[in-house]
Amino acid sequence: MSVADKQGAMVFSFEPYQASGDEDYMSPAQEEHFREILIAWKQSLMEEVDRTVHHMQDEATNFPDPNDRATQESEFSLELRTRDRERKLIKKIDEALERLDSHEYGFCEACGVEIGIRRLEARPTATLCIDCKTLDEIREKQRG
Repeated sequence: MSVADKQGAMVFSFEPYQASGDEDYMSPAQEEHFREILIAWKQSLMEEVDRTVHHMQDEATNFPDPNDRATQESEFSLELRTRDRERKLIKKIDEALERLDSHEYGFCEACGVEIGIRRLEARPTATLCIDCKTLDEIREKQRG
């Protein structure tokens, strides 16, 4: 199974968690599983930031042609917007790691129910169960 970012790009792969029949939700083994996922995801994002910095330093050229210069500036702008989204995602990953440390990870912030292993594997930074997230999205659409 792989985790995908919002653009659909694969970030990394991991084995889905196989809980034993009598295992409690968010057992130490499950917490460790998600800690590994979050740390790997963060590391992947940090490597991408480093690549972007090097790419922008290496590719920065003062083109005499205004069209070439505009194209390069547009590409850099797009990369910087992407990195800004990833910076915000890294902050969410850090918050999820803090919730793991305090044993609050995996429970809905709104109603307190279990978010679920598969949902957390699909979106490791999730803070709402699927029902509360759905209601949140409906309210957001109604507000326009």
